This record gives sequence, structure tokens and C-alpha cells, in this order.
Amino acid sequence: MRNLIRHLLAFGVAAVITGGGFAAPVAHADTVPHPVGGGNGILLQVHSSGGGVSAELCTLTAVGYDNAGDLVGLTNAHCAIDDAGNKLVGDQVYLDTSPNGTAASPAPTTFDPSPSLAIGAIGTVTYVSTPNNYLTGGTPGLDYAVIKLDPAKVTPTATVSSPSGSITITSIGQVPGFGTRMCKQGHRSGLTCGITLVADRIWYTTMILTYAGDSGSPVVNGTTLTGTAWGAQHFTPITSILTDMNTQGGVGAGFHLAN
Repeated sequence: MRNLIRHLLAFGVAAVITGGGFAAPVAHADTVPHPVGGGNGILLQVHSSGGGVSAELCTLTAVGYDNAGDLVGLTNAHCAIDDAGNKLVGDQVYLDTSPNGTAASPAPTTFDPSPSLAIGAIGTVTYVSTPNNYLTGGTPGLDYAVIKLDPAKVTPTATVSSPSGSITITSIGQVPGFGTRMCKQGHRSGLTCGITLVADRIWYTTMILTYAGDSGSPVVNGTTLTGTAWGAQHFTPITSILTDMNTQGGVGAGFHLAN
């Protein structure tokens, strides 16, 4: 548990759930597609823990298609990296069906995961980049992960709502200039907004509030997706991520929004 807490604090925006009395995740027959888009919560690293279930809580950045026609989701890399530093390609991803929170009342990180597990896995991690390493002093990374989504479980949606408001993503664009007000939609703290500050190596710093579990939240300028948020009010430009995805090839290459 100590190592897990250290991992969560290092990045600031991942979290863990524990639910007593639940069995390990198993396959389910639920094949009804669920509307999923940038701003929806997801569960990664789901496994049995002390008679319950533990998981990393994160948020999707966007949902779209690649050049091969695969349905693809994006989130932060550190959501799919374990305490030993292993990149968990092949890890199954679940939809977080717990209620969204707000900045004033963040969604709890301990809840009953049964409804989420009952849906079954909605996707599989296919690529994990270098994490941001912002606080560890390691190599700066773009901090993104690619998820191949199951179209039998996921219907893409451009709009995701929370009690504090909604965002709609209709395009992808460059980071706007200093002082531009932008917003993020995270599962744990909902819709929060703030100004863009300065470029910080390969990332940007903002005044947009984030909480544990908001890792991967879409950062938008109006309806234009500009980045993926991570801890300490930072985000990675989405254009840098897409360029790297095209260079890497495979699932996600040629990513474009589903709308």
C-alpha cells in the first residue's frame, strides 16, 4: 500500500478504489453500448485486493477512430504503469460508473465497483508512452496511453457532463496563447476552468484545478481539444501526442474524433 500511495502522490491525479467483499473481475454478458467520450472516468489496473477490488482511477481524454477503423480512447500513461514502473500493455480498461464529482465535492475514491465491473472491460491498453516524470526528475514524457475500445461496449459521444457543467469536443487544435481561459472535464472534480500560463518544457502550466482521478482529462478551448491534463495543473498538447502516435504506428495512428 505504501508504494501505491507514493505512486499516486507523485503524479497527483491518479487514485485507487477499494471495495470490500467483491470477487475478481470476470467476463459478463452485458453488450449494450454505453456512451463514452472525453471526460468519462475509467478504471485501470483492476485486480483483487484484500478480499475486495483495487484500481487506478483516471479519465479519458478523447474517443475517436484511427486509420485502420479501430475505436480508440486516450488517457495518461501513468494510469497504465504499475508501482514497479512496468508499462501495462494488454491491461483491461473498465468504465467508471460511479457518480461524477465537482471541485467543491469531488467524487470519492472508495466506492462499490460492482456496476462498473458488471459491464465488463470496454477496452485494452495497446501503447504506453514515457510518463511525465515531472516530480521524479526522470526523462520528460508526453504521458499518454492508447486504448483500443470495444465497439460492442462503447458508443462514442462528443459531449460529457458532470454536475458542474459539460464539455463538447468537436475539433482538435493547438494550445492557445498566454492568458486564454480553458476548461477540463474530469470524473472526480467535474468541469473546472482557468487560464493558460506558460510552456513548461514539453508541457503547459495552467490555473485549471484537478483532483486525484482526473488524470487524462480533456483540456478544451471552447469545443476544441487542446491537451490531456495531469497533476499539478499541467497538460500535454494533444497535437504533440497525435504526432507521436503517428510516428509509433499501430493502434491510434491517424487518430481523428468520432463525431
